[in-house]
Amino acid sequence: MANRWYVWNRYSDGARLENETEVCAMNAKFAIILWLFALIATGARAGTFSYTGTLSSPEDSTSGQIVITLTDPGTVDLQTWGFGGGTNAAGDVIPAGGFDPFVGVFAGTGASAAFINGTSDILANYGSFTGCPPAGQVDIGGSLCGDISMSLSLAAGSYTILLTDADYFPVAVDETGGLLGDGFFDFTGGVFETCNGLDCVNDSANWALDITTPGSIGAVPEPSALPLLGVALLALAVVCRTKLES
Repeated sequence: MANRWYVWNRYSDGARLENETEVCAMNAKFAIILWLFALIATGARAGTFSYTGTLSSPEDSTSGQIVITLTDPGTVDLQTWGFGGGTNAAGDVIPAGGFDPFVGVFAGTGASAAFINGTSDILANYGSFTGCPPAGQVDIGGSLCGDISMSLSLAAGSYTILLTDADYFPVAVDETGGLLGDGFFDFTGGVFETCNGLDCVNDSANWALDITTPGSIGAVPEPSALPLLGVALLALAVVCRTKLES
């Protein structure tokens, strides 16, 4: 007979002993319930995700890339906060002083991702995507908006969201059928700087972006702790059962 161990479990009517079989059964049930809840929560995950980061240089085109996979068609909303500051969807106060960004959306991933739309405050279409409010404005020889609000109707599929310095934007913007791998125009002069006429200020390398998705998404920035905990408990239940049967 396998050795048994016991744990104390206190109830209002006094203490009683539970043997290892009961404990293992409870662990297994709890693990299954938690895992199912995690799957439901992850599968239904929709709403707004808040991202922040720092570019390594004005010519950094990789730190600000975010891939999302939509399982349902719908509208994706993008809002930047790094230039003028404000309170993002996560409730974090983003200070003003970051660079004015370019934000673009590409269908697919990697170099072959196809350009859909994008803008920055130096491009002609910026007037359709100004992000102030909700982001703030910066006084550079007068109030200036450099943040972006963008809303795009997208089919189900994978997309690359690209955020770079406003003066470092993809060549695909100026092409028909342009791709992410086609390179970048560089008007940065090697510095983070925003000008309003002859008035210029140096910016920090910080950025902040909210992405609001429809339905559910298949790509999440970080794995949830809840599914991981469910896996751990399931593993514990399996080990416990194996021990009982040995």
